[in-house]
Amino acid sequence: MANIENQKFIAPDISGKNYLSWILDVKLHLSAKKLRHTIDEDNAVSNEERATALIFLRHHINDDLKYEYLTVENPLELCQNLNDKFEHLKVVVLPNALNDWSQLRFQDFKTVSEYNSTLFKIVS
Repeated sequence: MANIENQKFIAPDISGKNYLSWILDVKLHLSAKKLRHTIDEDNAVSNEERATALIFLRHHINDDLKYEYLTVENPLELCQNLNDKFEHLKVVVLPNALNDWSQLRFQDFKTVSEYNSTLFKIVS
């Protein structure tokens, strides 16, 4: 059990609510592990790199999504499938976040922590 790697960030929700921040985290972590090219188009990836990236991705997705994409054996294909599933969020979430951001006023909150909480919610 000591060899099991802990999750480094929150897995995407089955609804895709946190997909945009998750994919950014994935790209950053794969870059740090020198495996970012495994999820880029037109790449020459060894089987070992492909397997390592796929293990990392499967370890950091929701169990329901893991079962949905159980047969996918390529990290690029897995990322593309998830992107296809949750791509619509950019169209829905971004305008709402921009609207919330434009209406955010410090004077509407009783404490700084309430303001910070709302601010971080909009940013995420």
